[in-house]
Amino acid sequence: MFIYASLRPDTVNTVDKALCCAKTAIDKNAERTVILDLTKLSCFTDYFVICSGTSDRQIQAISNSVEETLINKKIFPLAIEGYTDGRWVLLDYGDVVMHIFQDNLRDYYDLETLWTKATKIRVPVEYYRSSISTETLRL
Repeated sequence: MFIYASLRPDTVNTVDKALCCAKTAIDKNAERTVILDLTKLSCFTDYFVICSGTSDRQIQAISNSVEETLINKKIFPLAIEGYTDGRWVLLDYGDVVMHIFQDNLRDYYDLETLWTKATKIRVPVEYYRSSISTETLRL
């Protein structure tokens, strides 16, 4: 587990942060990317970003890319769990928690069903086209 001591003041729109995580994951060929709005259901976070990778290396690459993208925007994770195994990586940004799963673990834990009352935030179809850069997102 990695813990960062310095955090950026909460000046970033939380849903934009979740969308940036989703876009960055999609750029690394993440599959089944969804965003769950937990603002009315949870006291520990506002959004889950959930996606899948096909191997431990891809999951680690997605994690590295999300972390690097947000660090470049001066947004640091509170904690990172599961990176070494690369089966389920959790990136905790406080108001946004990102879960990057191997398919079998994603299906087993089934967070989408566990949080079935959560509203799904639509990931814009443009994010699946390579012409959109995370630099153009509003962070």
